[in-house]
Amino acid sequence: MSSRSVTIKDIAKILGISKSTVSRALSEHSDVNQETRKKILEVAQQLNYQPNALALNLKQQRTNTIGVIIPETVNRFFAKAIGGIQRVANLAGYNVMICQSDESYITEKNNLRSLIASHVDGVIISVSSETDRTDHFDLLLQKKIPVVFFDRIREDLHTSQVYTDNYEISFAGTEHLIQQGCQRIAIIAGPQNLHNSRNRLNGYMDALKKHDRPVKESYIVHSNFTGGNIEEYTRYLINLPQRPDAVFAINDYAAVEMMHVFKKNGLKIPDDIAVLGFNNENIGRFVEPPLSTIDLPSYDMGAVSAEILLAQIRDASAPIQRKLVKSQLIIRESTHRITTP
Repeated sequence: MSSRSVTIKDIAKILGISKSTVSRALSEHSDVNQETRKKILEVAQQLNYQPNALALNLKQQRTNTIGVIIPETVNRFFAKAIGGIQRVANLAGYNVMICQSDESYITEKNNLRSLIASHVDGVIISVSSETDRTDHFDLLLQKKIPVVFFDRIREDLHTSQVYTDNYEISFAGTEHLIQQGCQRIAIIAGPQNLHNSRNRLNGYMDALKKHDRPVKESYIVHSNFTGGNIEEYTRYLINLPQRPDAVFAINDYAAVEMMHVFKKNGLKIPDDIAVLGFNNENIGRFVEPPLSTIDLPSYDMGAVSAEILLAQIRDASAPIQRKLVKSQLIIRESTHRITTP
């Protein structure tokens, strides 16, 4: 026998019986004579026959593969989320196909089509910053392919959702800046078509209102998550008639870039301007001063998303779930202006 994989046809040819008899014997059907079954199993063992897992899965209408669509891989959030997804999926015997939308609605749409064409058993999605419509998800629902949205979720779809407490943690971050004596707090806000960006902005505004701070449109800068115009936004804030004395950045990479521009313009951090990031990237611990930030539980969000998806794959009647995974405020020197006794 050559080095190619042994097939049912090979076993049938050696024994001079039909392929269907070999198939039924290997599948432990009761209608195969015991003596015949014994011979088939002996030959299969001698030839080191291995079942074709892909063929079996397709017969069962399963590929034991789940698809994942994420917006980008630059920041550690999505890399850690994928780690959580892969651990849960691999332990359950599933493979993971990962697609990146590059924050593009069109690419996200194409990613989804590719995953469906690959017959994935389910999909986990965090939508792009351009995604302001949901029609491309209709095919998933029509084909009854289980889907879980995480972090950047779509509340307008009746699907499982895994999200974090963006409103509450943004409120807490803004309140921390207020408690450090900051009077004029700016925010670099994300795209408002996204659920998590809206909640972050609302948490920021409500914290200001609670502490009788005015909500000024000039202190609210709308940006995307890639941060291409951060230096421009930073210079805009510096040149305002009343410069902010704190800024809540859209993510840690933006925060670090803003700190660089502030320093180049002679501002001391946090004395002249406090800086708060988002995502708890490793880089935040090594800048000077170390960056205060929000730690998003991305690994846990990925793991929970995979657990929910696999439950829905195994049981089509499994209920739709909405899971909240809480974040944490990490205070370092970039916002530490007041020493409490």
